[in-house]
Amino acid sequence: MRRANVSQRINDLPNVDPAQFKVPGLGDFAKIGASTHRPRFLLLYGSLRERSYSRLLTMEAARLLEAMGGEVKIFDPYGLPLPDSEPETHPKVTELRQLANWAEGMVWCSPERHGAMTGIMKAQIDWIPLSQGAVRPTQGKTLAVMEVSGGSQSFNAVNQMRVLGRWMRMLTIPNQSSVAKAYQEFDDDGRMKASPYYERLVDVMEELFKFTLLTRDVSSYLTDRYSERRETAEDLSRRMNHRAI
Repeated sequence: MRRANVSQRINDLPNVDPAQFKVPGLGDFAKIGASTHRPRFLLLYGSLRERSYSRLLTMEAARLLEAMGGEVKIFDPYGLPLPDSEPETHPKVTELRQLANWAEGMVWCSPERHGAMTGIMKAQIDWIPLSQGAVRPTQGKTLAVMEVSGGSQSFNAVNQMRVLGRWMRMLTIPNQSSVAKAYQEFDDDGRMKASPYYERLVDVMEELFKFTLLTRDVSSYLTDRYSERRETAEDLSRRMNHRAI
């Protein structure tokens, strides 16, 4: 696209600040360096049962991501307080937030309870803020969603988590996992049996890994917004004018 044409088109947009309006191009990506460390993944599950199938499915996902070369950490929700019932300095809240900042991609896995994700799953997500000062723990990071159910296959929990993923400004991958009658899909040692459900899990983790490799270095560019640039420029201008007075 020629610069002259761009300038002419901007003139046709009277409500746009030309100084903050950018024309995206593939050349922008060439300026961004590539990370060499292993992709980092945080996995969350939504049950405290002794034999928790969401935890077992999460552990299978962790094994797959590690086999692909990823660095994986699983958060144990036991002891995490309800949102707003304790200060943000609570040790479990601090642990969760530090892991969210560390991760480049996430996996959320919840049982379906009463046609929805569990409160344990939602509490973990609610404790992760959209922003902590200049740090945005979830924005631009990849996300895979999974669920287990005791009956027939359902997608209520994964659909809910997709809504939350968008709200948290995450790049939620297209594929997902929903394991029906989960009690039949794991052996006595807690390992997932060979099945189409397991193969789908492999597909989902492979897709998450690929999307993370593609986006982790460019997430700040992908989430750079005109409205935020304009707001930042206005704030800077106000501060400079205040100092000049």
